[in-house]
Amino acid sequence: MATPRTLAILLPVLLTGCLFGGGGNDRVTSNQPIRPRASGPIEMGGAPTAETRQCEADLTRDNVRFSPLPDRDFGGGCLVTGAVELLDIGVPVSGLKSMRCPLAKTFTAWVQHGVAPAAREILGSPLVKVESLGTYACRGIVGAGAAASRRLSEHALANAVDISAFVLADGRRITIEHDWHSNDPAIRQFLQIIQRSACRRFRTVLSPDYNAAHYNHFHMDMGRGPFCR
Repeated sequence: MATPRTLAILLPVLLTGCLFGGGGNDRVTSNQPIRPRASGPIEMGGAPTAETRQCEADLTRDNVRFSPLPDRDFGGGCLVTGAVELLDIGVPVSGLKSMRCPLAKTFTAWVQHGVAPAAREILGSPLVKVESLGTYACRGIVGAGAAASRRLSEHALANAVDISAFVLADGRRITIEHDWHSNDPAIRQFLQIIQRSACRRFRTVLSPDYNAAHYNHFHMDMGRGPFCR
């Protein structure tokens, strides 16, 4: 049995191993960096799951335009199932690719009910655009060394989204990189409020306060958690 002293030593290491880089996905595919299959993805057969069908029905009910995507195995452990491409959530969002439907649903709700109201109420201007650094990417966790790079990121499952900036109707562009520590208290409050809103919705939310790898974006995923930093 592990002693209290041993647990105290191991706990930070375990937390870092599970959450660093935003994934909490423990699957290790090999001793080599994770790479997609050179010959391209293999489309998988089968009908959508009940969870996916219900999620798509929820998006339709909320007047969200989307396109269902086929399940695909990209190799290297990278697998996209039950995914959609968001076409119109009421506010333009750049850089989105495949997203698992529950992630797409949660992200849409965050933008509509968290970010947009905060922009109006705190900054006094409507939200007109959200800028993303992307969603799906066949890779391991970044920012935690070679060992972590061999563990699948939630991005490799289309289960994460990285957000870098917000554009307002008055022309202001609020970026995580330059405004997280803004001299403007209203801008700082806006970013802090929407981060807290994200933490209530997503399983993992990482900001510049977490580590240097997240200096310019919010990482948000529906993997393990809850973890918010």
